[in-house]
Amino acid sequence: MTTETYKMKNFNINNIIRENIKSLKPYSSARDEYKDVSIDEMVFLDANENPFENGVNRYPDPQQHSVKELLSTIKGVATKNMLLGNGSDEVLDLIFRAFCEPNKDNIITLPPTYGMYDVLANVNAISNTAVLLTEDFQPKVSHILEAVTKNTKVLFLCSPNNPSGNSFSEASVQELLEQFNGLVVIDEAYIDFSEQKSWLEKLNEYPNLIITQTLSKAYGLAGIRLGICYASEEIIAVLNRIKPPYNVNELTQQKAIERLLKRAEVAQEVAAIIAQRTKVIAVLKEVSFITEIYPTDCNFVLVKVDDATMRYQQLIKNGIVIRNRTTQPLCENCLRFTIGTEKENEKLLKALSIISKS
Repeated sequence: MTTETYKMKNFNINNIIRENIKSLKPYSSARDEYKDVSIDEMVFLDANENPFENGVNRYPDPQQHSVKELLSTIKGVATKNMLLGNGSDEVLDLIFRAFCEPNKDNIITLPPTYGMYDVLANVNAISNTAVLLTEDFQPKVSHILEAVTKNTKVLFLCSPNNPSGNSFSEASVQELLEQFNGLVVIDEAYIDFSEQKSWLEKLNEYPNLIITQTLSKAYGLAGIRLGICYASEEIIAVLNRIKPPYNVNELTQQKAIERLLKRAEVAQEVAAIIAQRTKVIAVLKEVSFITEIYPTDCNFVLVKVDDATMRYQQLIKNGIVIRNRTTQPLCENCLRFTIGTEKENEKLLKALSIISKS
């Protein structure tokens, strides 16, 4: 066992928790205070609710037990290793608030990447050290480790990455997990579209590992805002101290359960998106002004064009809204196309053909 691995194995969460969080007493609702009691015949007079039943007159389950139990069956992860949030953005914000001291600590991000990491850092008065990815969008491991200071608390890895679409190499991620003595957050929002295995399989091997996933992409539930955090029981306990008591509403929980019970339908939709992705990429290769198509493990594809701003405006005029990523590091003159339905993709490709010939 190397020295670096030994340090990782002895990662101590108490060394990076903010001092005020260590002593914080979380808000506790009455329904957090009883356990293993049948609620079928209970009379609820604890929360000052309207007693007339309409389906949502009661506060939602503060720990979302039914949703977590379904996720546990699907993902093979114990419910004690989960925290649910109002979208992944709330989960990420909780990580900042629990572990990063404002105006003192810092994080590391790897641009081009998901923009909310930097937004949340600014909101929480945390410095963000940006270490650019390589030209083929892989982590520069040595540069990342050199950027670490005594106040570096969190490293954010988006894999599969947005906006580039590719996954990071397993060797790079493993080296970072073993050598960075802080929290490593792997954002797997797009993992369902990838052939690469989720890092959930190694959750128990790395005490500093946090994995975030979402029901917004593959499960088609962007509108309900449900993000999932998987981590050690110790990390989850810290995050539970500061999360709002009813952060995931009743309608969101109901819709999540309904969709999680339709795994076969979700799998068919994912397969259809991947098949359409292959067809779209094949046609994109014939578009004259596209100079490069980047590998993707996501439900989108990033391409380089001759003039991204001009092509973006031309597509808008043709009724197609895509994402212009030209202002992002390493993405000059790049456009990002989400894979839509077959009909939507045909409209995109027709518009590209028209523009290409104009």
